[in-house]
Amino acid sequence: MEIPVKSESVRARGSEPAAAGSEGLSNLQLGTMAIAAAVTAANLYYCQPLLSQIARSLHMTARETADIPMLTQVGYALGLLFFAPLGDMVERRGLTTALLLIVTVALVGTASAPYTWVLLATSLMTGMFTVVPQVMAPMASALSRPEAQGRAVGIVMGGMLIGILLARTVAGFVGTWFGWRAMYALAAAMMVAMAALLRVMLPVSRPEARIRYRELLSSLIPLARKLPALRQAAIMSGFAFGAFSAYWTTLVFFLEKPPYHYGAQMAGLLGLAGVAGALAAPAVGWLSDRGYPRLASGCALSIGMIAFGWLWTFGRTIAGLAIGGIVLDLGTQANLVTNQTRVYKLIPEARNRINTVFMVTYFVGGALGTFLAGFAWSRWQWNGVCGLGASFFGAALIIWAAGSWESEGGARRAGAA
Repeated sequence: MEIPVKSESVRARGSEPAAAGSEGLSNLQLGTMAIAAAVTAANLYYCQPLLSQIARSLHMTARETADIPMLTQVGYALGLLFFAPLGDMVERRGLTTALLLIVTVALVGTASAPYTWVLLATSLMTGMFTVVPQVMAPMASALSRPEAQGRAVGIVMGGMLIGILLARTVAGFVGTWFGWRAMYALAAAMMVAMAALLRVMLPVSRPEARIRYRELLSSLIPLARKLPALRQAAIMSGFAFGAFSAYWTTLVFFLEKPPYHYGAQMAGLLGLAGVAGALAAPAVGWLSDRGYPRLASGCALSIGMIAFGWLWTFGRTIAGLAIGGIVLDLGTQANLVTNQTRVYKLIPEARNRINTVFMVTYFVGGALGTFLAGFAWSRWQWNGVCGLGASFFGAALIIWAAGSWESEGGARRAGAA
């Protein structure tokens, strides 16, 4: 089966181009997109430092509570599959605004959830409609000059990771002083404010091709089949994010045990330390623009493996946890940015669909890591979590090594087919 992208390129001739000047996006617009990526991605992770509070409030076990972040990530994968590809079909600024308003409803439902099943359902919905960063990352690439695409993607995705990390800090503080429900009410208010800001700040961005929704979805599997570079990048990034998710899902339970006896606020402060790793994202994008994405990805995966070795050895001190978290966040984000920049260049008019294949795999990996982390924690505690994370990075390195000599050439041939 041929990739439908080929016929789309023909239909796209004469279609109205994206409303952006030849100078690309301004720093203010990129900054706005990074902020939007931060506050929307944060919706997925407010729950992590609040899990013990939620468990006590709704009388849930630790194993049941782990379903909250898992379902949020599963919902995100579903949203990536069904909503993020719409960026190749409809005007992107309007799409982001609509998604933000819908997720506001889900967040209000979480804030007022009276029963466990309601909370689980609204967690799934929150994940499904919090896909704004995955609409904006291809949008930033499309609206930027070719030599600045890696930097633009790095800024947006750096904003996303900073939001993921600061979500824990903000949620830990708000949860400690005002309760977990207040955090979700505040998140809903931020979504409304961000929808208004994006409407004012961003240019109109229309897709480069004309395609129907059915064709849009049916092209995803052929894209994955025809692009070995996409498959490799997606799978090893999924393993990396699974390891990252395993660490952050179980950290709050680890901190509540001896010798720590800390709560949600300390988990949030450790998330703040991890922002140092996220700040490397634009620099990593710059390196990708210089033609070294595969080497950068291999180094990033090695850094992630080293991080779990450090956490296993020194994780029973706060300083050890802080350093290990910084190194882990650096490795995870460096791998994400290099691989996203790489795959966006495969078929430019299919960026959103390529991003969908990539990020669905990425968040399925995150959900798998979250699920297995609950099992590893219940059986082997902290050593089990560190062993799980190291194993995930090891699997990613095996995939990187097996495909590193052939995937780029195969990707170019597929894109030209």
